[in-house]
Amino acid sequence: MRRGAPRVRRRLVQLGAIFPQTEIEGDAAALRAFARDVEQAGYSHLLAFDHVLGVDPDSPDGWSAPYTHETPFHEPLLLFAHFAACTERLEFVTDVLVLPQRQALLVAQQAATLAQLAGGRLRLGVGVGWNPIEYEALGVDFGRRGRIIEEQIALMRALWSQEEVAFEGRYHSVHGPMRPRPERGAIPIWMGGAAPPVLSRVGRLAEGWFPPHGDPAALAPDLARVHQAADDAGRDPGSIGVEVNLPLVRGGVRVDAADYEGAARAARRWEESGVSHLSVNTMGAGWSAPGQHAEALERFREALARAA
Repeated sequence: MRRGAPRVRRRLVQLGAIFPQTEIEGDAAALRAFARDVEQAGYSHLLAFDHVLGVDPDSPDGWSAPYTHETPFHEPLLLFAHFAACTERLEFVTDVLVLPQRQALLVAQQAATLAQLAGGRLRLGVGVGWNPIEYEALGVDFGRRGRIIEEQIALMRALWSQEEVAFEGRYHSVHGPMRPRPERGAIPIWMGGAAPPVLSRVGRLAEGWFPPHGDPAALAPDLARVHQAADDAGRDPGSIGVEVNLPLVRGGVRVDAADYEGAARAARRWEESGVSHLSVNTMGAGWSAPGQHAEALERFREALARAA
């Protein structure tokens, strides 16, 4: 492979929706209705973000993140277990579960259980995160998160695929089998981030990548680094999926006034850039009703069909 040149394998883009968890809590029935609406609208997957703790912006140390201690975040795996019971084909995706601040063995069992109950409809996106406050509260050294996650991935794949596990690492010592195991022997692991160590890690270890880029033109250099790392590791760069988020609401403009045709054109530009998956984000409209978000997703699908 020529160094620096992305290797793009053309494929159909899978269209997903982002669970608007910062804006809706709702009752269980309303959330189930939202998941069914997403599935019936023709979306292939439902994606959820992960945070355990926010911070009061008025705290002495300050806080500049786009969420606070008052922002609701559902625990993704529990949320998806709820949704799996009321859907049939919708895939569930974490973007991304902050893995190093969790126990790998427990996550492996939770993910395997969910994958079994959902008929394999789980794509596990993981990352190292950026919030040291969460790590401190969960008793994990923030500075070691990169080394920890690589060992965690190796351990989880062993637990999912091997009858007997004898794993001795720097941070984990596990001997014995885990039940249940995924029926397919593995759960796809994707990774998020764009720091140089992350790009290398994606190329070496992951089935897919969640880049934080908001512009297709900015994707190519980092995608080339991912592909080069895969090539160096003896992997097929074209086998690595790429999923981006498409915000439907920009600058606080409400969804009912959004330019759906423009969003559809943006989706086509992402498709031309070589991404394999795209998820639509309706957050930012200030809505509290799941049905309002579902309606916006349906209108976007209609605009996308017209653009085709």
